[in-house]
Amino acid sequence: MGKTELIITIILFNIFFVLFVAAVMVYIRKYKQRKKEYLNEIEIKNEIHQKELLATQLEIQQATMQQIGRELHDNIGQKLTLVSLYTQQLLYENKVPEVSERIEQVSQIINQSLHDLRSLSKTLTDDNINQKEIVTLIQEEVDNTNAFKKCHVDFQHNFNQLDLSFVHKNVLLRITQEFIQNSIKHSGCKNILINLNTSQESLWELNIKDDGVGFDQSNIKSNGIGLTNMKNRAEIIGADFCLESQKNLGTTLNIILKRQP
Repeated sequence: MGKTELIITIILFNIFFVLFVAAVMVYIRKYKQRKKEYLNEIEIKNEIHQKELLATQLEIQQATMQQIGRELHDNIGQKLTLVSLYTQQLLYENKVPEVSERIEQVSQIINQSLHDLRSLSKTLTDDNINQKEIVTLIQEEVDNTNAFKKCHVDFQHNFNQLDLSFVHKNVLLRITQEFIQNSIKHSGCKNILINLNTSQESLWELNIKDDGVGFDQSNIKSNGIGLTNMKNRAEIIGADFCLESQKNLGTTLNIILKRQP
Protein backbone atom coordinates (compact mmCIF):
# COMPACT_ATOMS: atom_id res chain seq x y z
CA MET A 1 0.00 0.00 0.00
CA GLY A 2 1.41 3.33 -1.07
CA LYS A 3 1.78 6.35 1.13
CA THR A 4 -1.07 8.17 -0.61
CA GLU A 5 -3.44 5.22 -0.15
CA LEU A 6 -2.50 5.05 3.55
CA ILE A 7 -3.25 8.71 4.05
CA ILE A 8 -6.61 8.34 2.27
CA THR A 9 -7.44 5.30 4.41
CA ILE A 10 -6.58 7.18 7.63
CA ILE A 11 -8.67 10.18 6.53
CA LEU A 12 -11.65 7.99 5.65
CA PHE A 13 -11.31 6.13 8.95
CA ASN A 14 -11.27 9.42 10.85
CA ILE A 15 -14.29 10.65 8.91
CA PHE A 16 -16.24 7.47 9.62
CA PHE A 17 -15.15 7.61 13.27
CA VAL A 18 -16.29 11.22 13.61
CA LEU A 19 -19.58 10.37 11.90
CA PHE A 20 -20.01 7.39 14.20
CA VAL A 21 -19.34 9.50 17.31
CA ALA A 22 -21.70 12.20 16.01
CA ALA A 23 -24.40 9.58 15.38
CA VAL A 24 -23.96 8.18 18.88
CA MET A 25 -24.17 11.67 20.40
CA VAL A 26 -27.33 12.46 18.39
CA TYR A 27 -28.84 9.16 19.49
CA ILE A 28 -27.99 9.83 23.15
CA ARG A 29 -29.39 13.36 22.90
CA LYS A 30 -32.63 12.15 21.33
CA TYR A 31 -32.85 9.37 23.90
CA LYS A 32 -32.48 11.84 26.76
CA GLN A 33 -35.05 14.13 25.13
CA ARG A 34 -37.53 11.27 24.70
CA LYS A 35 -36.89 10.17 28.27
CA LYS A 36 -37.47 13.70 29.55
CA GLU A 37 -40.70 13.97 27.55
CA TYR A 38 -41.81 10.60 28.87
CA LEU A 39 -41.07 11.60 32.48
CA ASN A 40 -42.89 14.91 31.98
CA GLU A 41 -45.86 13.04 30.57
CA ILE A 42 -45.84 10.68 33.55
CA GLU A 43 -45.62 13.63 35.93
CA ILE A 44 -48.56 15.37 34.24
CA LYS A 45 -50.61 12.18 34.41
CA ASN A 46 -49.73 11.77 38.08
CA GLU A 47 -50.78 15.36 38.79
CA ILE A 48 -54.07 14.82 36.98
CA HIS A 49 -54.60 11.56 38.83
CA GLN A 50 -53.79 13.23 42.14
CA LYS A 51 -56.26 16.04 41.44
CA GLU A 52 -58.91 13.49 40.55
CA LEU A 53 -58.27 11.69 43.82
CA LEU A 54 -58.48 14.96 45.76
CA ALA A 55 -61.68 15.89 43.95
CA THR A 56 -63.18 12.49 44.75
CA GLN A 57 -62.16 12.84 48.39
CA LEU A 58 -63.79 16.26 48.64
CA GLU A 59 -66.91 14.99 46.88
CA ILE A 60 -67.17 12.19 49.44
CA GLN A 61 -66.72 14.68 52.28
CA GLN A 62 -69.34 16.97 50.76
CA ALA A 63 -71.78 14.09 50.27
CA THR A 64 -71.23 13.06 53.89
CA MET A 65 -71.93 16.58 55.15
CA GLN A 66 -75.07 16.74 53.01
CA GLN A 67 -76.28 13.46 54.45
CA ILE A 68 -75.59 14.68 57.99
CA GLY A 69 -77.42 17.92 57.23
CA ARG A 70 -80.46 16.04 55.94
CA GLU A 71 -80.45 13.69 58.92
CA LEU A 72 -80.27 16.64 61.32
CA HIS A 73 -83.18 18.33 59.59
CA ASP A 74 -85.41 15.33 58.90
CA ASN A 75 -84.73 13.18 61.95
CA ILE A 76 -83.48 15.12 64.96
CA GLY A 77 -85.22 18.31 63.83
CA GLN A 78 -88.60 16.57 63.67
CA LYS A 79 -88.09 15.05 67.10
CA LEU A 80 -87.21 18.41 68.61
CA THR A 81 -90.28 19.92 66.95
CA LEU A 82 -92.42 17.20 68.49
CA VAL A 83 -90.90 17.80 71.93
CA SER A 84 -91.57 21.53 71.51
CA LEU A 85 -95.24 20.79 70.80
CA TYR A 86 -95.43 18.57 73.89
CA THR A 87 -94.01 21.31 76.10
CA GLN A 88 -96.49 23.81 74.68
CA GLN A 89 -99.28 21.37 75.47
CA LEU A 90 -97.98 20.91 79.02
CA LEU A 91 -97.74 24.67 79.41
CA TYR A 92 -101.37 25.01 78.31
CA GLU A 93 -102.65 22.24 80.59
CA ASN A 94 -100.62 23.07 83.68
CA LYS A 95 -102.20 25.39 86.25
CA VAL A 96 -99.30 25.71 88.72
CA PRO A 97 -97.41 29.01 88.08
CA GLU A 98 -94.02 27.75 89.29
CA VAL A 99 -94.22 24.65 87.11
CA SER A 100 -95.39 26.71 84.17
CA GLU A 101 -92.33 28.91 84.51
CA ARG A 102 -90.02 25.89 84.39
CA ILE A 103 -91.86 24.47 81.40
CA GLU A 104 -91.55 27.83 79.63
CA GLN A 105 -87.79 27.82 80.24
CA VAL A 106 -87.50 24.30 78.83
CA SER A 107 -89.59 25.32 75.83
CA GLN A 108 -87.31 28.28 75.11
CA ILE A 109 -84.22 26.06 75.28
CA ILE A 110 -85.79 23.54 72.92
CA ASN A 111 -86.84 26.24 70.44
CA GLN A 112 -83.37 27.79 70.49
CA SER A 113 -81.79 24.36 69.96
CA LEU A 114 -84.17 23.76 67.08
CA HIS A 115 -83.21 27.09 65.52
CA ASP A 116 -79.48 26.31 65.88
CA LEU A 117 -80.02 22.84 64.43
CA ARG A 118 -81.78 24.22 61.36
CA SER A 119 -79.00 26.77 60.84
CA LEU A 120 -76.40 23.99 61.04
CA SER A 121 -78.39 21.85 58.65
CA LYS A 122 -78.50 24.68 56.09
CA THR A 123 -74.76 25.22 56.46
CA LEU A 124 -74.05 21.57 55.69
CA THR A 125 -76.23 21.35 52.58
CA ASP A 126 -75.65 22.74 49.10
CA ASP A 127 -78.84 24.79 48.98
CA ASN A 128 -77.51 27.32 51.45
CA ILE A 129 -74.35 27.80 49.39
CA ASN A 130 -76.18 28.01 46.06
CA GLN A 131 -78.71 30.57 47.23
CA LYS A 132 -76.43 33.05 49.01
CA GLU A 133 -73.50 35.32 48.20
CA ILE A 134 -70.09 34.30 49.54
CA VAL A 135 -69.88 37.39 51.79
CA THR A 136 -73.22 36.41 53.35
CA LEU A 137 -72.08 32.82 53.92
CA ILE A 138 -68.84 33.90 55.59
CA GLN A 139 -70.58 36.60 57.63
CA GLU A 140 -73.04 34.01 58.95
CA GLU A 141 -70.11 31.83 60.01
CA VAL A 142 -68.50 34.85 61.69
CA ASP A 143 -71.73 35.71 63.53
CA ASN A 144 -72.14 32.13 64.74
CA THR A 145 -68.57 32.09 66.05
CA ASN A 146 -68.88 35.46 67.77
CA ALA A 147 -72.07 34.29 69.48
CA PHE A 148 -70.01 31.85 71.57
CA LYS A 149 -67.80 34.74 72.76
CA LYS A 150 -64.66 32.59 72.84
CA CYS A 151 -62.91 34.51 70.09
CA HIS A 152 -63.78 37.71 68.22
CA VAL A 153 -63.84 37.35 64.44
CA ASP A 154 -63.81 40.39 62.16
CA PHE A 155 -64.70 40.05 58.46
CA GLN A 156 -63.77 42.68 55.87
CA HIS A 157 -64.27 42.65 52.10
CA ASN A 158 -64.11 45.09 49.20
CA PHE A 159 -67.23 43.85 47.37
CA ASN A 160 -70.79 42.79 48.14
CA GLN A 161 -71.47 40.61 45.12
CA LEU A 162 -69.10 38.47 43.11
CA ASP A 163 -70.11 36.00 40.42
CA LEU A 164 -68.67 32.78 41.85
CA SER A 165 -69.54 29.20 41.03
CA PHE A 166 -70.73 26.77 43.68
CA VAL A 167 -67.28 25.15 43.77
CA HIS A 168 -65.50 28.42 44.53
CA LYS A 169 -68.02 29.44 47.19
CA ASN A 170 -67.79 25.99 48.74
CA VAL A 171 -63.99 26.12 48.83
CA LEU A 172 -63.92 29.61 50.39
CA LEU A 173 -66.53 28.75 53.01
CA ARG A 174 -65.06 25.40 54.03
CA ILE A 175 -61.52 26.77 54.26
CA THR A 176 -62.75 29.67 56.39
CA GLN A 177 -64.65 27.28 58.67
CA GLU A 178 -61.61 25.01 58.96
CA PHE A 179 -59.28 27.86 59.86
CA ILE A 180 -61.65 29.31 62.47
CA GLN A 181 -62.23 25.92 64.10
CA ASN A 182 -58.51 25.09 64.18
CA SER A 183 -57.60 28.51 65.59
CA ILE A 184 -60.17 28.36 68.39
CA LYS A 185 -59.38 24.74 69.20
CA HIS A 186 -55.58 24.79 69.08
CA SER A 187 -54.20 28.34 69.15
CA GLY A 188 -56.06 29.91 72.06
CA CYS A 189 -56.55 33.03 69.94
CA LYS A 190 -58.55 36.06 71.05
CA ASN A 191 -59.00 37.60 67.60
CA ILE A 192 -59.30 36.41 63.99
CA LEU A 193 -59.26 38.79 61.04
CA ILE A 194 -60.69 37.69 57.68
CA ASN A 195 -60.16 39.64 54.46
CA LEU A 196 -61.76 38.65 51.17
CA ASN A 197 -60.96 40.95 48.26
CA THR A 198 -61.05 41.02 44.48
CA SER A 199 -58.74 42.92 42.13
CA GLN A 200 -57.65 43.22 38.50
CA GLU A 201 -54.99 40.55 39.07
CA SER A 202 -56.99 38.08 41.16
CA LEU A 203 -60.56 36.86 40.97
CA TRP A 204 -60.43 36.66 44.75
CA GLU A 205 -57.88 36.65 47.55
CA LEU A 206 -58.61 35.22 50.98
CA ASN A 207 -56.43 36.26 53.90
CA ILE A 208 -57.08 35.01 57.44
CA LYS A 209 -54.92 35.77 60.48
CA ASP A 210 -55.22 34.88 64.16
CA ASP A 211 -53.31 36.12 67.21
CA GLY A 212 -52.90 32.68 68.77
CA VAL A 213 -49.81 30.87 70.02
CA GLY A 214 -48.84 29.74 66.53
CA PHE A 215 -46.82 26.60 65.84
CA ASP A 216 -43.55 25.33 64.43
CA GLN A 217 -44.35 24.33 60.84
CA SER A 218 -41.37 21.98 60.68
CA ASN A 219 -42.78 19.86 63.50
CA ILE A 220 -46.27 19.31 62.12
CA LYS A 221 -47.05 15.63 61.60
CA SER A 222 -48.17 15.22 57.99
CA ASN A 223 -49.14 18.90 58.04
CA GLY A 224 -52.24 18.05 60.07
CA ILE A 225 -55.59 16.91 58.73
CA GLY A 226 -57.11 20.41 58.83
CA LEU A 227 -54.21 21.98 56.97
CA THR A 228 -54.22 19.17 54.40
CA ASN A 229 -57.95 19.64 53.78
CA MET A 230 -57.52 23.37 53.22
CA LYS A 231 -54.56 22.87 50.91
CA ASN A 232 -56.35 20.16 48.92
CA ARG A 233 -59.41 22.34 48.41
CA ALA A 234 -57.24 25.19 47.11
CA GLU A 235 -55.39 22.86 44.74
CA ILE A 236 -58.63 21.56 43.24
CA ILE A 237 -59.47 24.99 41.79
CA GLY A 238 -55.85 25.93 41.01
CA ALA A 239 -55.46 28.57 43.72
CA ASP A 240 -52.10 29.53 45.25
CA PHE A 241 -51.94 28.39 48.90
CA CYS A 242 -49.64 29.79 51.56
CA LEU A 243 -49.81 29.26 55.33
CA GLU A 244 -47.26 30.76 57.70
CA SER A 245 -47.02 30.41 61.45
CA GLN A 246 -44.50 31.04 64.20
CA LYS A 247 -44.66 30.35 67.89
CA ASN A 248 -46.30 33.20 69.81
CA LEU A 249 -46.80 35.18 66.58
CA GLY A 250 -50.02 33.66 65.33
CA THR A 251 -50.93 32.04 62.03
CA THR A 252 -51.64 33.61 58.64
CA LEU A 253 -53.35 31.95 55.69
CA ASN A 254 -53.29 33.45 52.20
CA ILE A 255 -55.05 31.94 49.20
CA ILE A 256 -55.16 33.65 45.80
CA LEU A 257 -57.02 32.65 42.67
CA LYS A 258 -55.49 34.61 39.81
CA ARG A 259 -57.52 35.66 36.82
CA GLN A 260 -56.93 33.72 33.63
CA PRO A 261 -55.10 35.75 30.95
